[in-house]
Amino acid sequence: MGIGIGMLLGGLGLFLLGMLLMTDGLKQAAGPLLGRVLGWSTETRWRGLLAGMLLTGLVQSSSAVTVATIGFVNAGLLDLGQSLWVLFGANVGTTATGWLVALVGFKIKIELAALPLIGVGMGLRLSGPQSRRGALGSALAGFGVLFLGIGFMQQAIVIDGPGLPWGALGGGPLALLAFVLVGLALTVLMQSSSAVLAITLTLAQGGVVSLTAAAAMVIGSNIGTTVTALLAAVGATPNARRAASAHVAFNLVAATVALLLLPLLIHGVEGVRSLLGFKASPAVSLAIFHSVFNVLGVALMWPLARRLTIFLKRRFRTRDEDAGQPRYLDSNVASVPSLAADAMRRELQRLGDIALTAAWARLGHWHGDDHRPQEAAAYISLSQRIHDFVTGVNRGSMSERSAQAMATLLRVQRYYDTCHELSGELVIAPPQLHEPLQTATRALLQQGEQLLRCLDPARNEFAPLDRVQAEAFEADYQALKAGLLAAGAAGQLEIGRMDALLRSFSSLRRIIAQADKAAHLLASLEEHGDEEEEEKSEKGDGEN
Repeated sequence: MGIGIGMLLGGLGLFLLGMLLMTDGLKQAAGPLLGRVLGWSTETRWRGLLAGMLLTGLVQSSSAVTVATIGFVNAGLLDLGQSLWVLFGANVGTTATGWLVALVGFKIKIELAALPLIGVGMGLRLSGPQSRRGALGSALAGFGVLFLGIGFMQQAIVIDGPGLPWGALGGGPLALLAFVLVGLALTVLMQSSSAVLAITLTLAQGGVVSLTAAAAMVIGSNIGTTVTALLAAVGATPNARRAASAHVAFNLVAATVALLLLPLLIHGVEGVRSLLGFKASPAVSLAIFHSVFNVLGVALMWPLARRLTIFLKRRFRTRDEDAGQPRYLDSNVASVPSLAADAMRRELQRLGDIALTAAWARLGHWHGDDHRPQEAAAYISLSQRIHDFVTGVNRGSMSERSAQAMATLLRVQRYYDTCHELSGELVIAPPQLHEPLQTATRALLQQGEQLLRCLDPARNEFAPLDRVQAEAFEADYQALKAGLLAAGAAGQLEIGRMDALLRSFSSLRRIIAQADKAAHLLASLEEHGDEEEEEKSEKGDGEN
């Protein structure tokens, strides 16, 4: 039995390695397509389902599609209700792996197909490691390694299959629950439902377990994927936790109903196999069952989706109420560079709002308005989270445009950091000055507060300063500075108070200048985004 177990473990390792290479290669090659298809999927349930199915079948990874979908939700480009259907469609799309193994993995001579695929794929990879050709080469080599792993697992089952202790689980309902637990445990341990599905298909095809027992393992494997989703959502944004909860609800509902109807489903699967013209094959029957299971889940969730969306939106709200916690950033978004820049831009708008609100709220105390500045701790916490997010962004597949956008956003953050530092130098206590210096002081403070409101990226009137606004403030600042210096020289103002006021107004001037620079950069990023949308629209019109 030792040789067979060794081959089984080695084959499983090759299968997982092949899946990793294939998924990474396909994801890198199809990266831009993810955004286009997800953007197209926002209108109807059917579009969301189709998008989830197609993308998961294309990149062979429901995790990649789930991450991209959550990224779109966090970036505000996809509503939670719309995202649920993409996630449900991704569950259906995972059945492509089962069909690939059942129809190809067990029908060909592994060595004749796998080794050439590995050779050709690595040749493409080496000839263009950073190009789309290289990504496709990695995917092709991954296909080959995956098939090689299936071949070793088949040989292991032939050698040691009859000696494996599956019969000890017995029969009846308790045995089915035991097989469900086996599928669940293997998925949690290997963190790959595709690998568990390949093992289950191999066991069923080798006659080691019955079709009913294999179906129970498939159900357990789908439940096991919810554990992975829950672990991935720990410490993530509220939207990520809502999406993970929807994934859990889908699989638990589908698993419960499938277990209750398992004998009927097995009978129906055999009928579907005969109707489709496939020869008797446990692997094909199990692939059909996997598809039926996920389609059943979609059918069950169809009438429940709206209520589920409302329920989830009421959950996980505590972090949204904390100004110092990110609303758009988490590790899922960081793994998709094209989404990371947009999510970071939205988070920086919140950061800028905290910094500038603190500044103009301090100015409000000069003329009696009751404004309370945001706590400094909230700004420091959010700024640090943004720094951590940038560190975790996946730069391996980052395009030049995304890299430029991230660099620009880092400059924006630096400008807002400076605004936050300088706001602490603004004098809160109203100064007692002689007229007309008192009037000039109040006028400049009110003007500064108005400009800061306009430069606040979270407000509707947000816009960079025009030349007239900038020159008017600069002229009034220089006039007030000259007046304060003259009052100090004439003995009308204590030198210490004069210095404090000059530093305070100088800090206000610098805050406005830094906020204006940030506003111009944010506006330029939005203009580039609008130009990209117009180019895509024009290209689509031309193709039509």
